[in-house]
Amino acid sequence: MDLSPLTALSPVDGRYAGRAAALRPLFSEYGLIRQRVVVEVRWLQALAAEGVIPELEPLSPDANAYLDRLVTEFGEADAREVKAIEATTNHDVKAVEYFLRERVRGHAELAAVAEFIHFACTSEDINNLAWSLNVAEARDEVVLPLCDGLHARLRDLAREHADRPMLARTHGQAATPTTLGKEFANVAARMERQRQRIAAVALPGKMNGATGSYNAHCAAVPDADWPAVAERFVERLGLSFNPWTTQIEPHDGLAELFDALAGCNTVLLDLARDLWGYIALGYFRQKAVAGEVGSSTMPHKVNPIDFENAEGNLGVANALFGHLAAKLPISRWQRDLTDSTTLRTIGTAFGHTHIAWQSVERGLDRIEADDDRLAEDLAANWAVLAEPIQTVMRRYGMADPYETLKALTRGRPVDRSTFSELIDQLDIPEAERARLRALTPATYLGLAAVLARGV
Repeated sequence: MDLSPLTALSPVDGRYAGRAAALRPLFSEYGLIRQRVVVEVRWLQALAAEGVIPELEPLSPDANAYLDRLVTEFGEADAREVKAIEATTNHDVKAVEYFLRERVRGHAELAAVAEFIHFACTSEDINNLAWSLNVAEARDEVVLPLCDGLHARLRDLAREHADRPMLARTHGQAATPTTLGKEFANVAARMERQRQRIAAVALPGKMNGATGSYNAHCAAVPDADWPAVAERFVERLGLSFNPWTTQIEPHDGLAELFDALAGCNTVLLDLARDLWGYIALGYFRQKAVAGEVGSSTMPHKVNPIDFENAEGNLGVANALFGHLAAKLPISRWQRDLTDSTTLRTIGTAFGHTHIAWQSVERGLDRIEADDDRLAEDLAANWAVLAEPIQTVMRRYGMADPYETLKALTRGRPVDRSTFSELIDQLDIPEAERARLRALTPATYLGLAAVLARGV
């Protein structure tokens, strides 16, 4: 079979290929090869510009422009050429080096300095920077914009529904009322915190040789300040420099980012499950889409498929992020290759995350509150007013208020009249009795509306 969305093994590149398209230029084999080319080219340019190697003079504007074009014009055909070289070398990074050597062969100035391509580098010098660059771009250009869009949507829903009363449920049972807006505000606030965590992670890089001590660098040019050269190079790429490594950069920064992404996914998974439940209770209706089928046999069905899709994909993403965060910082002695194959699943984890977030976004756009159902549930649960009544009784020093309300309400049907009779007997100021008589489940909302608007 030819590879296509119909025949792809992974649903990220199959069923959901269109929804993961933004990540494909970064986490595909092409994306990794392209970023390796970027690092190799920039390292050659940096070595020439630093002037630390007497035999490598600064490059001319023409030579630098030629190298820049190798980066900016790198395409799929070039990546296929690298893969063809790899078929012989059986080494992916060496194939990139040979590709670049071939590309500069026709440029006299660059051909003369071709031996400085991959100078003093181990493959991991190239790979760690390539992966961090791709992850940084995915975070900044794909993840954070979608995160910001979701946060803005949740904040808007919090304000839109700030005053819409809703019966809360703790342990699945009727509890102190809230508002729809307050519940959306809770999630928006959590999203904002996770967004800050994701954005704040510094992604480190290293450029220090086979076991992290600049051995080859110093053997070739012993008088150069190689740590300073490496630091400037890594930071010019937009990454954070890590001076202390083995052959591999230990991936602690990646692990921190994956933990942060998993935290955001957990918040959205919690939201997806709650909204699924509220739809089941009838608090929300789902807008029907013309032509869409909810069941192959039950024509009436409008299923909460977006939130179910989100929940499933968030679970898969977090399973991968959890493994990545736990595994990547661990390597035997100065290097083993277990991280190499594991890193290649980063795109899958990002892909399932991206698919899930889009599902949440679509699900939020398809729900609308059912005021009648919300009011019906509140009206059927007058028992929730046991809390404010016994709390006011406590304020005025009445004996055993909690036990009094427990005996009156626990496991028994109650309504307005039940509480009115009790309130009339309370030894509290008349103004307080009047305030309690006026209270209903729909108005016992505390500061929910204020909190909803403050997110």
